[in-house]
Amino acid sequence: MMRQTTLSVALEVKPESYDHLSGLLDKLRDRRNPDPSGGTGPFADFLKLVPSVHFMSLNVFPGFDYDPLFVIEANFDGEPGPFWAQLEAAIGPDLRAMLRCCKCPLDNDAPLFTSVTAPDSRAPIAPYLQRRSLTPTVYHQGNRGMTRDRILAERELFLATRKELADAGGSGAGPYRSLTPAGIHARLRGALRPGFDWLDQKPPARITFVQNITDWARLSVFILLVLLALSLPGLILKLEMPWVRFAVLLGVIFAGIALLLKRIGVALPGTATPTKFSFLTFFFKQLIPLALFALLYLAVATAVTTPIAAALTGRPLFGSAEAMFVWLAWGLLSLPVTVAGIVLWLRIIERRDAAQDAPPVDPHMLREMARREDWIPQNHMGSVVLIKPGILRAILIRVGHRGLGLVLRIVARSGYLGSMRTIHFAHWAMVNNKSRLMFFSNFDQTWESYLDDFIEKAHAGLTLAWCCGVGFPPTRFLVKDGASHGSQFKQWARHSMTVSRFWYSAYKDLTAEQVERNFRIALGLRKRSLSEKEAATWILDL
Repeated sequence: MMRQTTLSVALEVKPESYDHLSGLLDKLRDRRNPDPSGGTGPFADFLKLVPSVHFMSLNVFPGFDYDPLFVIEANFDGEPGPFWAQLEAAIGPDLRAMLRCCKCPLDNDAPLFTSVTAPDSRAPIAPYLQRRSLTPTVYHQGNRGMTRDRILAERELFLATRKELADAGGSGAGPYRSLTPAGIHARLRGALRPGFDWLDQKPPARITFVQNITDWARLSVFILLVLLALSLPGLILKLEMPWVRFAVLLGVIFAGIALLLKRIGVALPGTATPTKFSFLTFFFKQLIPLALFALLYLAVATAVTTPIAAALTGRPLFGSAEAMFVWLAWGLLSLPVTVAGIVLWLRIIERRDAAQDAPPVDPHMLREMARREDWIPQNHMGSVVLIKPGILRAILIRVGHRGLGLVLRIVARSGYLGSMRTIHFAHWAMVNNKSRLMFFSNFDQTWESYLDDFIEKAHAGLTLAWCCGVGFPPTRFLVKDGASHGSQFKQWARHSMTVSRFWYSAYKDLTAEQVERNFRIALGLRKRSLSEKEAATWILDL
Protein backbone atom coordinates (compact mmCIF):
# COMPACT_ATOMS: atom_id res chain seq x y z
CA MET A 1 0.00 0.00 0.00
CA MET A 2 1.46 3.38 -1.05
CA ARG A 3 1.83 5.80 1.84
CA GLN A 4 0.49 9.34 1.79
CA THR A 5 3.03 11.98 2.75
CA THR A 6 2.48 15.47 4.10
CA LEU A 7 5.45 17.78 4.51
CA SER A 8 6.66 21.34 4.10
CA VAL A 9 9.88 23.27 3.52
CA ALA A 10 10.30 26.63 5.28
CA LEU A 11 13.16 28.91 4.16
CA GLU A 12 14.01 32.39 5.43
CA VAL A 13 13.88 35.10 2.77
CA LYS A 14 16.15 38.11 2.36
CA PRO A 15 13.95 41.07 3.34
CA GLU A 16 14.92 43.02 0.24
CA SER A 17 13.85 40.05 -1.95
CA TYR A 18 10.31 39.68 -0.54
CA ASP A 19 8.61 41.65 -3.32
CA HIS A 20 10.67 39.93 -6.01
CA LEU A 21 9.81 36.48 -4.64
CA SER A 22 6.13 37.40 -4.45
CA GLY A 23 6.33 38.47 -8.09
CA LEU A 24 7.96 35.18 -9.10
CA LEU A 25 5.13 33.25 -7.43
CA ASP A 26 2.50 35.39 -9.15
CA LYS A 27 4.18 34.90 -12.54
CA LEU A 28 4.28 31.15 -12.01
CA ARG A 29 0.61 31.15 -11.13
CA ASP A 30 -0.32 33.37 -14.07
CA ARG A 31 1.74 31.36 -16.53
CA ARG A 32 0.46 28.00 -15.43
CA ASN A 33 -3.01 29.01 -14.16
CA PRO A 34 -4.51 31.98 -15.98
CA ASP A 35 -7.67 31.93 -13.83
CA PRO A 36 -7.45 33.34 -10.25
CA SER A 37 -8.89 30.13 -8.82
CA GLY A 38 -5.59 28.27 -9.09
CA GLY A 39 -7.34 25.67 -11.26
CA THR A 40 -5.43 23.36 -13.54
CA GLY A 41 -6.08 25.03 -16.93
CA PRO A 42 -2.91 24.67 -19.02
CA PHE A 43 -1.27 23.09 -16.00
CA ALA A 44 -2.14 19.63 -17.34
CA ASP A 45 1.57 18.97 -17.91
CA PHE A 46 2.03 19.19 -14.14
CA LEU A 47 -0.25 16.15 -13.77
CA LYS A 48 2.15 14.17 -15.94
CA LEU A 49 5.40 15.52 -14.53
CA VAL A 50 4.39 15.19 -10.87
CA PRO A 51 2.00 12.20 -10.95
CA SER A 52 1.85 11.72 -7.20
CA VAL A 53 0.79 15.16 -5.92
CA HIS A 54 -2.66 15.77 -4.41
CA PHE A 55 -2.24 19.39 -3.27
CA MET A 56 0.73 21.75 -3.33
CA SER A 57 1.24 25.41 -2.50
CA LEU A 58 4.05 27.95 -2.63
CA ASN A 59 3.66 30.79 -0.11
CA VAL A 60 5.65 33.70 1.22
CA PHE A 61 4.82 35.13 4.65
CA PRO A 62 5.76 38.82 5.06
CA GLY A 63 7.34 38.35 8.47
CA PHE A 64 6.18 41.08 10.88
CA ASP A 65 8.20 39.62 13.75
CA TYR A 66 10.88 37.77 11.75
CA ASP A 67 12.27 38.07 8.25
CA PRO A 68 9.93 36.80 5.50
CA LEU A 69 9.40 33.05 5.17
CA PHE A 70 9.10 31.07 1.92
CA VAL A 71 7.13 27.85 2.39
CA ILE A 72 6.58 24.93 0.04
CA GLU A 73 3.71 22.75 1.27
CA ALA A 74 3.00 19.40 -0.41
CA ASN A 75 0.67 16.44 0.01
CA PHE A 76 1.51 13.49 -2.20
CA ASP A 77 1.71 9.71 -2.58
CA GLY A 78 4.93 7.82 -1.96
CA GLU A 79 8.34 8.78 -0.60
CA PRO A 80 9.75 12.34 -0.53
CA GLY A 81 12.80 11.61 -2.73
CA PRO A 82 10.93 10.81 -5.97
CA PHE A 83 8.46 13.64 -5.36
CA TRP A 84 11.16 16.31 -5.08
CA ALA A 85 12.85 14.95 -8.21
CA GLN A 86 9.53 15.13 -10.11
CA LEU A 87 8.88 18.67 -8.85
CA GLU A 88 12.32 19.80 -10.00
CA ALA A 89 11.65 18.32 -13.45
CA ALA A 90 8.36 20.26 -13.59
CA ILE A 91 9.36 23.74 -12.33
CA GLY A 92 13.10 23.48 -11.59
CA PRO A 93 14.17 26.85 -13.10
CA ASP A 94 11.37 28.63 -11.22
CA LEU A 95 12.37 27.00 -7.94
CA ARG A 96 16.02 27.92 -8.44
CA ALA A 97 15.10 31.57 -8.97
CA MET A 98 12.99 31.48 -5.81
CA LEU A 99 15.75 29.88 -3.76
CA ARG A 100 18.07 32.71 -4.79
CA CYS A 101 15.73 35.04 -2.87
CA CYS A 102 16.31 33.04 0.32
CA LYS A 103 18.99 33.31 2.98
CA CYS A 104 21.88 30.89 3.08
CA PRO A 105 21.36 28.56 6.09
CA LEU A 106 23.87 28.70 8.92
CA ASP A 107 24.05 24.94 9.41
CA ASN A 108 25.67 22.11 7.43
CA ASP A 109 23.30 22.64 4.50
CA ALA A 110 25.06 25.90 3.55
CA PRO A 111 27.41 24.31 0.93
CA LEU A 112 24.45 22.57 -0.71
CA PHE A 113 22.49 25.84 -0.84
CA THR A 114 25.46 27.69 -2.31
CA SER A 115 25.92 25.11 -5.06
CA VAL A 116 22.21 25.26 -5.95
CA THR A 117 21.94 29.07 -6.05
CA ALA A 118 25.30 29.91 -7.66
CA PRO A 119 25.11 31.84 -10.98
CA ASP A 120 24.48 29.49 -13.93
CA SER A 121 24.28 26.57 -11.49
CA ARG A 122 22.89 23.26 -12.72
CA ALA A 123 23.26 21.46 -9.40
CA PRO A 124 20.11 19.42 -8.57
CA ILE A 125 17.63 21.22 -6.31
CA ALA A 126 15.80 18.13 -5.04
CA PRO A 127 18.49 17.04 -2.50
CA TYR A 128 18.45 20.47 -0.86
CA LEU A 129 14.66 20.56 -0.58
CA GLN A 130 14.63 17.07 0.88
CA ARG A 131 17.24 18.06 3.47
CA ARG A 132 15.15 21.08 4.51
CA SER A 133 11.84 19.21 4.73
CA LEU A 134 9.91 19.51 7.98
CA THR A 135 8.01 16.66 9.59
CA PRO A 136 4.53 17.76 10.72
CA THR A 137 3.83 17.76 14.45
CA VAL A 138 0.14 17.00 13.68
CA TYR A 139 -1.41 16.06 10.37
CA HIS A 140 -4.79 14.94 9.08
CA GLN A 141 -5.55 13.16 5.81
CA GLY A 142 -9.24 13.50 5.01
CA ASN A 143 -9.44 10.67 2.49
CA ARG A 144 -6.80 8.48 4.06
CA GLY A 145 -5.52 5.59 1.96
CA MET A 146 -6.84 7.05 -1.30
CA THR A 147 -4.03 7.56 -3.80
CA ARG A 148 -4.38 10.35 -6.32
CA ASP A 149 -4.67 7.89 -9.20
CA ARG A 150 -7.47 6.06 -7.41
CA ILE A 151 -9.34 9.29 -6.69
CA LEU A 152 -9.09 10.34 -10.34
CA ALA A 153 -10.09 6.89 -11.62
CA GLU A 154 -13.14 6.74 -9.36
CA ARG A 155 -14.12 10.25 -10.42
CA GLU A 156 -14.13 9.07 -14.06
CA LEU A 157 -16.22 6.07 -13.03
CA PHE A 158 -18.73 8.36 -11.31
CA LEU A 159 -19.00 10.56 -14.40
CA ALA A 160 -19.46 7.49 -16.58
CA THR A 161 -22.20 6.30 -14.21
CA ARG A 162 -24.02 9.61 -14.54
CA LYS A 163 -23.67 9.53 -18.33
CA GLU A 164 -24.99 5.98 -18.55
CA LEU A 165 -28.03 6.85 -16.47
CA ALA A 166 -28.63 10.03 -18.49
CA ASP A 167 -28.25 8.25 -21.84
CA ALA A 168 -30.69 5.57 -20.68
CA GLY A 169 -33.33 8.19 -19.96
CA GLY A 170 -32.23 9.78 -16.69
CA SER A 171 -33.44 9.02 -13.20
CA GLY A 172 -37.04 7.80 -13.09
CA ALA A 173 -37.18 6.79 -16.78
CA GLY A 174 -35.68 4.34 -19.27
CA PRO A 175 -34.67 0.71 -18.76
CA TYR A 176 -33.46 1.27 -15.17
CA ARG A 177 -36.89 2.41 -13.97
CA SER A 178 -38.45 -1.05 -13.80
CA LEU A 179 -35.44 -2.77 -12.21
CA THR A 180 -34.93 -3.66 -8.57
CA PRO A 181 -31.92 -2.11 -6.78
CA ALA A 182 -29.94 -5.34 -7.35
CA GLY A 183 -30.99 -5.29 -11.01
CA ILE A 184 -29.83 -1.68 -11.40
CA HIS A 185 -26.46 -2.64 -9.94
CA ALA A 186 -26.09 -5.62 -12.28
CA ARG A 187 -27.07 -3.66 -15.41
CA LEU A 188 -24.93 -0.66 -14.53
CA ARG A 189 -21.92 -2.84 -13.79
CA GLY A 190 -22.33 -4.65 -17.10
CA ALA A 191 -22.51 -1.35 -19.00
CA LEU A 192 -19.41 0.13 -17.32
CA ARG A 193 -17.08 -2.90 -17.15
CA PRO A 194 -15.74 -2.58 -20.73
CA GLY A 195 -14.38 0.89 -20.00
CA PHE A 196 -13.18 0.15 -16.46
CA ASP A 197 -11.49 -3.26 -16.39
CA TRP A 198 -10.23 -2.59 -12.86
CA LEU A 199 -13.77 -3.24 -11.61
CA ASP A 200 -12.92 -6.95 -11.75
CA GLN A 201 -9.92 -6.45 -9.48
CA LYS A 202 -9.95 -6.70 -5.72
CA PRO A 203 -9.94 -3.18 -4.21
CA PRO A 204 -6.71 -2.32 -2.38
CA ALA A 205 -7.14 -1.82 1.35
CA ARG A 206 -7.12 1.84 2.33
CA ILE A 207 -5.66 1.02 5.73
CA THR A 208 -3.82 -2.28 5.88
CA PHE A 209 -3.75 -4.59 8.88
CA VAL A 210 -0.11 -3.64 9.54
CA GLN A 211 -0.93 0.09 9.42
CA ASN A 212 -3.85 -0.43 11.80
CA ILE A 213 -1.71 -2.36 14.29
CA THR A 214 1.07 0.24 13.98
CA ASP A 215 -1.33 3.12 14.68
CA TRP A 216 -2.66 1.46 17.83
CA ALA A 217 0.82 0.39 18.96
CA ARG A 218 2.22 3.92 18.63
CA LEU A 219 -0.67 5.40 20.58
CA SER A 220 -0.33 2.73 23.29
CA VAL A 221 3.43 3.28 23.66
CA PHE A 222 2.87 7.05 23.82
CA ILE A 223 0.29 6.68 26.62
CA LEU A 224 2.53 4.28 28.55
CA LEU A 225 5.49 6.67 28.31
CA VAL A 226 3.33 9.60 29.48
CA LEU A 227 2.12 7.53 32.44
CA LEU A 228 5.71 6.66 33.35
CA ALA A 229 6.85 10.30 33.09
CA LEU A 230 3.96 11.53 35.25
CA SER A 231 4.61 8.78 37.82
CA LEU A 232 8.30 9.56 38.24
CA PRO A 233 7.93 12.16 41.03
CA GLY A 234 5.84 9.72 43.07
CA LEU A 235 8.22 6.82 42.38
CA ILE A 236 11.18 8.82 43.64
CA LEU A 237 9.29 10.12 46.66
CA LYS A 238 8.08 6.62 47.60
CA LEU A 239 11.67 5.43 47.90
CA GLU A 240 12.19 7.88 50.77
CA MET A 241 9.13 7.30 52.98
CA PRO A 242 6.76 4.56 54.21
CA TRP A 243 3.45 4.07 52.45
CA VAL A 244 1.28 5.67 55.19
CA ARG A 245 3.21 8.91 55.20
CA PHE A 246 3.36 8.81 51.39
CA ALA A 247 -0.44 8.40 51.08
CA VAL A 248 -1.13 11.19 53.58
CA LEU A 249 1.26 13.53 51.79
CA LEU A 250 -0.39 12.84 48.43
CA GLY A 251 -3.84 13.51 49.91
CA VAL A 252 -2.81 16.80 51.50
CA ILE A 253 -1.05 18.08 48.36
CA PHE A 254 -3.94 17.06 46.11
CA ALA A 255 -6.53 18.73 48.37
CA GLY A 256 -4.51 21.95 48.45
CA ILE A 257 -4.09 22.04 44.66
CA ALA A 258 -7.79 21.25 44.15
CA LEU A 259 -8.81 24.19 46.34
CA LEU A 260 -6.50 26.54 44.42
CA LEU A 261 -7.80 25.30 41.05
CA LYS A 262 -11.38 25.80 42.18
CA ARG A 263 -10.57 29.41 42.92
CA ILE A 264 -8.50 30.27 39.84
CA GLY A 265 -9.94 27.72 37.40
CA VAL A 266 -12.97 29.84 36.56
CA ALA A 267 -12.73 32.05 33.51
CA LEU A 268 -11.79 35.67 33.97
CA PRO A 269 -14.65 38.18 33.45
CA GLY A 270 -15.61 38.42 29.79
CA THR A 271 -13.48 35.46 28.66
CA ALA A 272 -15.80 32.49 29.32
CA THR A 273 -17.62 30.86 26.41
CA PRO A 274 -20.24 28.09 26.44
CA THR A 275 -18.66 24.72 25.78
CA LYS A 276 -19.83 21.14 25.85
CA PHE A 277 -16.43 19.83 26.86
CA SER A 278 -16.23 18.62 30.45
CA PHE A 279 -13.20 17.02 32.09
CA LEU A 280 -15.39 14.98 34.43
CA THR A 281 -17.56 13.69 31.57
CA PHE A 282 -14.46 12.89 29.54
CA PHE A 283 -12.86 11.12 32.51
CA PHE A 284 -15.85 8.89 33.28
CA LYS A 285 -16.37 8.05 29.61
CA GLN A 286 -12.75 6.97 29.38
CA LEU A 287 -12.60 5.35 32.83
CA ILE A 288 -12.49 1.75 31.60
CA PRO A 289 -9.85 2.41 28.87
CA LEU A 290 -7.78 4.37 31.40
CA ALA A 291 -7.99 1.52 33.93
CA LEU A 292 -6.94 -0.98 31.27
CA PHE A 293 -4.01 1.21 30.26
CA ALA A 294 -3.02 1.55 33.92
CA LEU A 295 -2.93 -2.23 34.32
CA LEU A 296 -1.04 -2.57 31.02
CA TYR A 297 1.43 0.06 32.17
CA LEU A 298 2.05 -1.73 35.47
CA ALA A 299 2.54 -5.06 33.72
CA VAL A 300 4.87 -3.68 31.03
CA ALA A 301 6.81 -1.46 33.43
CA THR A 302 7.32 -4.36 35.85
CA ALA A 303 8.43 -6.70 33.06
CA VAL A 304 10.90 -4.12 31.73
CA THR A 305 12.33 -2.56 34.90
CA THR A 306 12.80 -5.78 36.92
CA PRO A 307 15.49 -7.33 34.65
CA ILE A 308 17.12 -3.93 34.05
CA ALA A 309 17.42 -3.29 37.79
CA ALA A 310 18.75 -6.79 38.32
CA ALA A 311 21.35 -6.32 35.57
CA LEU A 312 22.51 -3.00 37.04
CA THR A 313 22.58 -3.99 40.72
CA GLY A 314 23.12 -7.71 40.49
CA ARG A 315 19.83 -8.41 42.29
CA PRO A 316 16.14 -7.44 42.02
CA LEU A 317 15.65 -3.86 43.17
CA PHE A 318 12.91 -4.72 45.68
CA GLY A 319 13.62 -8.39 46.15
CA SER A 320 10.94 -9.63 43.70
CA ALA A 321 8.84 -8.69 40.70
CA GLU A 322 5.79 -8.47 42.97
CA ALA A 323 7.47 -5.80 45.08
CA MET A 324 8.45 -3.92 41.93
CA PHE A 325 4.79 -4.05 40.82
CA VAL A 326 3.64 -2.57 44.15
CA TRP A 327 6.24 0.22 43.94
CA LEU A 328 5.10 1.12 40.41
CA ALA A 329 1.46 1.05 41.56
CA TRP A 330 2.27 3.57 44.30
CA GLY A 331 3.90 5.75 41.66
CA LEU A 332 0.77 5.48 39.55
CA LEU A 333 -1.29 6.50 42.57
CA SER A 334 0.66 9.76 42.66
CA LEU A 335 -0.21 10.50 39.04
CA PRO A 336 -3.34 12.60 39.83
CA VAL A 337 -1.26 14.79 42.13
CA THR A 338 1.41 15.31 39.45
CA VAL A 339 -1.24 16.12 36.84
CA ALA A 340 -2.99 18.51 39.23
CA GLY A 341 0.32 20.28 39.90
CA ILE A 342 0.98 20.69 36.16
CA VAL A 343 -2.56 21.96 35.59
CA LEU A 344 -2.15 24.48 38.43
CA TRP A 345 1.14 25.71 36.95
CA LEU A 346 -0.50 25.95 33.52
CA ARG A 347 -3.54 27.81 34.84
CA ILE A 348 -1.32 30.38 36.59
CA ILE A 349 0.47 30.98 33.28
CA GLU A 350 -2.78 31.15 31.30
CA ARG A 351 -4.17 33.86 33.58
CA ARG A 352 -1.12 36.00 32.79
CA ASP A 353 -1.21 35.46 29.01
CA ALA A 354 -1.82 38.41 26.72
CA ALA A 355 -4.48 38.06 24.01
CA GLN A 356 -5.14 40.18 20.93
CA ASP A 357 -8.71 41.46 20.94
CA ALA A 358 -8.29 43.20 17.57
CA PRO A 359 -5.25 41.81 15.73
CA PRO A 360 -4.12 44.11 12.89
CA VAL A 361 -4.80 42.83 9.37
CA ASP A 362 -3.27 44.43 6.28
CA PRO A 363 -6.30 45.61 4.22
CA HIS A 364 -4.47 45.03 0.92
CA MET A 365 -3.48 41.50 1.90
CA LEU A 366 -7.02 40.80 3.14
CA ARG A 367 -8.43 41.87 -0.25
CA GLU A 368 -5.90 39.67 -2.04
CA MET A 369 -6.82 36.66 0.12
CA ALA A 370 -10.54 37.24 -0.48
CA ARG A 371 -10.00 37.67 -4.23
CA ARG A 372 -8.36 34.25 -4.53
CA GLU A 373 -10.86 32.35 -2.39
CA ASP A 374 -14.09 30.57 -3.32
CA TRP A 375 -13.50 30.17 -7.06
CA ILE A 376 -13.84 26.40 -6.84
CA PRO A 377 -15.33 24.04 -4.18
CA GLN A 378 -11.91 23.85 -2.51
CA ASN A 379 -9.89 26.50 -0.66
CA HIS A 380 -6.46 26.79 0.90
CA MET A 381 -5.03 28.61 3.89
CA GLY A 382 -1.62 29.03 5.46
CA SER A 383 -0.80 30.55 8.86
CA VAL A 384 2.33 31.23 10.91
CA VAL A 385 2.23 32.36 14.56
CA LEU A 386 4.78 32.94 17.29
CA ILE A 387 4.91 30.31 20.04
CA LYS A 388 4.56 31.45 23.65
CA PRO A 389 7.80 31.07 25.66
CA GLY A 390 8.43 28.92 28.72
CA ILE A 391 9.55 25.40 29.52
CA LEU A 392 6.06 24.15 30.41
CA ARG A 393 4.62 25.40 27.12
CA ALA A 394 7.56 23.91 25.21
CA ILE A 395 6.82 20.49 26.73
CA LEU A 396 3.04 20.71 26.43
CA ILE A 397 3.00 21.73 22.77
CA ARG A 398 5.26 18.82 21.85
CA VAL A 399 3.43 16.26 23.95
CA GLY A 400 -0.01 17.66 23.05
CA HIS A 401 0.70 17.72 19.31
CA ARG A 402 2.22 14.24 19.39
CA GLY A 403 -0.78 12.82 21.24
CA LEU A 404 -3.28 14.67 19.03
CA GLY A 405 -1.58 13.37 15.90
CA LEU A 406 -1.64 9.77 17.14
CA VAL A 407 -5.30 10.03 18.15
CA LEU A 408 -6.25 11.42 14.73
CA ARG A 409 -4.70 8.36 13.09
CA ILE A 410 -7.23 6.27 15.01
CA VAL A 411 -10.41 8.35 15.08
CA ALA A 412 -10.25 10.23 11.75
CA ARG A 413 -9.98 7.48 9.17
CA SER A 414 -13.14 7.76 7.08
CA GLY A 415 -12.82 11.39 6.04
CA TYR A 416 -14.51 12.71 9.18
CA LEU A 417 -12.80 14.94 11.71
CA GLY A 418 -15.32 14.88 14.51
CA SER A 419 -18.56 15.38 12.59
CA MET A 420 -16.87 17.31 9.77
CA ARG A 421 -15.88 16.00 6.37
CA THR A 422 -14.50 19.09 4.67
CA ILE A 423 -10.71 18.68 5.00
CA HIS A 424 -8.53 17.00 2.39
CA PHE A 425 -5.12 17.52 4.00
CA ALA A 426 -4.03 19.66 6.98
CA HIS A 427 -0.95 19.85 9.15
CA TRP A 428 0.92 21.82 11.80
CA ALA A 429 4.72 22.12 11.88
CA MET A 430 7.22 24.12 13.95
CA VAL A 431 9.80 26.33 12.23
CA ASN A 432 12.65 28.69 13.13
CA ASN A 433 14.15 26.48 15.82
CA LYS A 434 10.60 25.66 16.96
CA SER A 435 9.83 29.27 17.83
CA ARG A 436 6.93 29.55 15.34
CA LEU A 437 3.96 27.32 14.57
CA MET A 438 2.91 26.86 10.96
CA PHE A 439 -0.48 25.57 9.82
CA PHE A 440 -1.71 24.63 6.35
CA SER A 441 -5.07 23.26 5.27
CA ASN A 442 -6.70 22.25 1.99
CA PHE A 443 -10.43 22.28 2.61
CA ASP A 444 -13.91 22.53 1.07
CA GLN A 445 -16.41 25.38 1.29
CA THR A 446 -15.58 28.96 2.27
CA TRP A 447 -12.96 30.01 4.79
CA GLU A 448 -15.69 31.41 7.06
CA SER A 449 -17.77 28.21 7.05
CA TYR A 450 -14.61 26.11 7.49
CA LEU A 451 -13.65 27.91 10.69
CA ASP A 452 -17.27 28.00 11.85
CA ASP A 453 -17.33 24.18 11.60
CA PHE A 454 -14.21 23.94 13.73
CA ILE A 455 -15.45 26.46 16.28
CA GLU A 456 -18.77 24.65 16.69
CA LYS A 457 -17.73 21.01 16.37
CA ALA A 458 -14.03 20.64 17.19
CA HIS A 459 -13.02 23.69 19.22
CA ALA A 460 -11.31 21.62 21.94
CA GLY A 461 -8.86 20.01 19.50
CA LEU A 462 -8.34 23.30 17.69
CA THR A 463 -7.64 25.09 20.96
CA LEU A 464 -5.19 22.35 22.03
CA ALA A 465 -3.27 22.65 18.77
CA TRP A 466 -3.16 26.46 18.62
CA CYS A 467 -3.38 27.77 22.19
CA CYS A 468 0.41 28.04 22.36
CA GLY A 469 0.30 30.86 19.79
CA VAL A 470 1.02 34.40 20.95
CA GLY A 471 -2.19 36.45 21.00
CA PHE A 472 -4.52 33.43 20.88
CA PRO A 473 -7.89 34.10 22.60
CA PRO A 474 -7.96 33.41 26.39
CA THR A 475 -7.77 29.69 27.11
CA ARG A 476 -8.39 27.52 30.16
CA PHE A 477 -6.70 24.16 30.77
CA LEU A 478 -5.37 23.91 27.18
CA VAL A 479 -8.73 22.97 25.60
CA LYS A 480 -11.47 25.22 27.03
CA ASP A 481 -12.60 28.62 25.70
CA GLY A 482 -9.88 29.63 23.21
CA ALA A 483 -11.23 28.94 19.70
CA SER A 484 -14.77 29.18 21.09
CA HIS A 485 -14.28 32.96 20.96
CA GLY A 486 -15.50 32.83 17.38
CA SER A 487 -15.03 36.34 15.99
CA GLN A 488 -11.86 36.98 18.01
CA PHE A 489 -10.36 33.68 16.86
CA LYS A 490 -11.18 34.42 13.20
CA GLN A 491 -9.50 37.82 13.42
CA TRP A 492 -6.45 36.23 15.02
CA ALA A 493 -6.33 33.56 12.29
CA ARG A 494 -6.63 36.18 9.51
CA HIS A 495 -3.84 38.18 11.13
CA SER A 496 -1.52 35.15 10.91
CA MET A 497 -2.40 34.22 7.30
CA THR A 498 -0.85 35.16 3.99
CA VAL A 499 -1.99 35.17 0.38
CA SER A 500 -1.91 31.72 -1.27
CA ARG A 501 0.04 32.96 -4.29
CA PHE A 502 0.46 29.57 -5.91
CA TRP A 503 -1.82 26.65 -5.12
CA TYR A 504 -2.43 23.44 -7.03
CA SER A 505 -5.12 20.77 -6.65
CA ALA A 506 -5.08 17.56 -8.68
CA TYR A 507 -8.86 17.23 -8.45
CA LYS A 508 -10.18 20.76 -7.99
CA ASP A 509 -13.83 19.81 -8.62
CA LEU A 510 -14.04 17.18 -5.85
CA THR A 511 -15.00 17.75 -2.24
CA ALA A 512 -13.80 15.34 0.45
CA GLU A 513 -17.38 14.09 0.72
CA GLN A 514 -17.56 13.48 -3.06
CA VAL A 515 -14.32 11.49 -2.94
CA GLU A 516 -15.91 9.21 -0.34
CA ARG A 517 -19.11 9.01 -2.39
CA ASN A 518 -17.15 7.99 -5.48
CA PHE A 519 -15.31 5.42 -3.37
CA ARG A 520 -18.57 3.84 -2.19
CA ILE A 521 -19.97 3.70 -5.73
CA ALA A 522 -16.78 2.10 -7.05
CA LEU A 523 -16.69 -0.35 -4.15
CA GLY A 524 -20.21 -1.50 -4.99
CA LEU A 525 -19.49 -1.81 -8.71
CA ARG A 526 -16.40 -3.94 -7.99
CA LYS A 527 -18.70 -6.59 -6.52
CA ARG A 528 -20.24 -9.01 -9.00
CA SER A 529 -23.58 -8.89 -7.21
CA LEU A 530 -25.32 -7.25 -4.27
CA SER A 531 -28.24 -8.37 -2.17
CA GLU A 532 -31.38 -6.28 -2.44
CA LYS A 533 -30.65 -4.71 0.95
CA GLU A 534 -27.02 -3.91 0.03
CA ALA A 535 -28.06 -2.56 -3.37
CA ALA A 536 -30.78 -0.37 -1.83
CA THR A 537 -28.15 1.28 0.40
CA TRP A 538 -25.58 1.51 -2.42
CA ILE A 539 -28.02 3.11 -4.87
CA LEU A 540 -28.48 6.14 -2.57
CA ASP A 541 -25.08 7.44 -3.76
CA LEU A 542 -25.97 7.35 -7.46
